[in-house]
Amino acid sequence: MNQPVEKPVNILVVGVGGQGTILASELLAMVLMDAGYEVKKSEVHGMAQRGGRVVSHVRFGPCVYAPLIIKGEVDYLVGFELSETLRSMEWLSPDAKVITDTKAILPYTSLVGDASYPFDAIEKITEKGYEPAVIEGESLAEELGEKKTANIVLMGRLARYLPVERKIWENAIRSNFPEKLVDLNLEAFKLGYEAT
Repeated sequence: MNQPVEKPVNILVVGVGGQGTILASELLAMVLMDAGYEVKKSEVHGMAQRGGRVVSHVRFGPCVYAPLIIKGEVDYLVGFELSETLRSMEWLSPDAKVITDTKAILPYTSLVGDASYPFDAIEKITEKGYEPAVIEGESLAEELGEKKTANIVLMGRLARYLPVERKIWENAIRSNFPEKLVDLNLEAFKLGYEAT
């Protein structure tokens, strides 16, 4: 059963262009609206089509006035790319939950040797006092034969934390994906939801 929340809940979804960050946050917003919450959403596309940073702010609750989250007030961080998760840590509240894929997409500066990639990101997140839910999103999605569903795998993992019935998520997937992709995305959601 959906649970009432007393104040706005803040979710930050981060990734790079091509990972389906915007699609995932749009699905999230629809799910929250279907559950009866007021929802505000905003995104920032930094050269998204060229693999640049993509950030979505999603806020929900009984009454939400603004779409943007204040730094230090994120309740849930969902990272589709490892370094983007680490890069977003300054946005978190002390009690925030972190969900991150292990996917590493090296930027050009790392490829040419001008900057190092933080392959130890999970360790650094833990050192900051958080216990991230680490999901092999792309690997799980590849079990279904379509790695592009990794974003829905991560949404499945997020769904375990939110006060929304699972069937609302499943109905939103049925309503918002083309019929030929519904079963695939339902399976991706299930994989994420049941991931340990």
